[in-house]
Amino acid sequence: MASNPSRLAWLDALRGPAALAVALHHSAWTFIPGVWAVVDRRIDVGTWGVFVFFMVSGYIIPASLERGGDVRAFWVGRAFRLLPLLLAALGLALLLAYGGAFALHPGLSSRPLPLVVLGNVTMLQELLGVPAVVNVMWTLSYEVAFYLLVAGLFTLRQAHRSSTIATVLALLAVLLGFLIPGPVINGRADLVAALLGVAVVVAVVVSAWGRGGTRTAAAVTGGLLGLALVILGSRIGPWQGLIILAMMFAGTAVYRAEQGAIRWRTAVATVLAVLACGIFAKDDPGWAPAILLAAGFFAGAFALRHRPFPRWLTHLGVISFSLYLLHPLLLQVSPNLPVFFLILVALGYLTHRLIEVPAQRLGRRLARRSPRESALGGPPDGAPRTPVAGARNA
Repeated sequence: MASNPSRLAWLDALRGPAALAVALHHSAWTFIPGVWAVVDRRIDVGTWGVFVFFMVSGYIIPASLERGGDVRAFWVGRAFRLLPLLLAALGLALLLAYGGAFALHPGLSSRPLPLVVLGNVTMLQELLGVPAVVNVMWTLSYEVAFYLLVAGLFTLRQAHRSSTIATVLALLAVLLGFLIPGPVINGRADLVAALLGVAVVVAVVVSAWGRGGTRTAAAVTGGLLGLALVILGSRIGPWQGLIILAMMFAGTAVYRAEQGAIRWRTAVATVLAVLACGIFAKDDPGWAPAILLAAGFFAGAFALRHRPFPRWLTHLGVISFSLYLLHPLLLQVSPNLPVFFLILVALGYLTHRLIEVPAQRLGRRLARRSPRESALGGPPDGAPRTPVAGARNA
């Protein structure tokens, strides 16, 4: 049965397969390593999945911020969208590790506990040189960096320049990829990592609850911190890290073109420029096909966005965050591949209903209490002046 062709159902049709692709990538290395080694040499399915997620975030996150017209509401919504399930997953991982059923990263025990907590709870651990409690959390660090940049640009009324920003980030990725081969912020820079993590938290709080120029300065500072963390702290290096940000802003450029803020040829040229700079970012034969196919998959779903999608497919997208975040925990205790996916979907449904839905509902209530468009005077130039349907589920 097909679902109703809601305006953003196509995004859920992307999220579900993306989450399952990442789960397949990790589980196949466990259950069918010989077969998967052959597949992985041709295309990195996990990379394909996360880059689909990144483009989806680029398309919808700025729309979500502009829909409310208020940075405070945006951060409240993001916190209640991500943190409740994240904290539950962290707690479950620690509980399983205590019982010997889950292997934590060995580097966690050698790092200061406050820094480990700060990194994992803020989701910035990947950019602060701190091991993640749940390994797939690394993508969330880039999501948070993107949020910081988007909030800063929105406050400066420069959010409409997504095409230019994507292109500049892609070119900067290539340049810095040669100049900075690896992370500057690492295990030898605990104090620097802690100070940067605290600075990000302060910038978010002040940009959300500050007033006037202080609020603007904090939002801009947060954006600069997000960019600096990707350049200096990315475990995978600044080339790949900045390409991730560029892909997100390329997704935003598609959104701008759909809204009529920029020309379609500009958006297409932006995506092509980012891909051209990104395909050489990693010396792995499965990397380039993965990001190219991710962009193609995104484009295909976008072309079909006005058509109905199967209900089961869009529902997988609705529970995709649960599928993504919880599958590494389940992988430690599942006996085989088919059982793994059956239990994963059932578990994803339960955690979505019991944790994500109530938290998102509470977040929306709290966000509605925020003064919309206060101190900003409305959405930035190039942003839609009407609510974006479905953006609250981003």
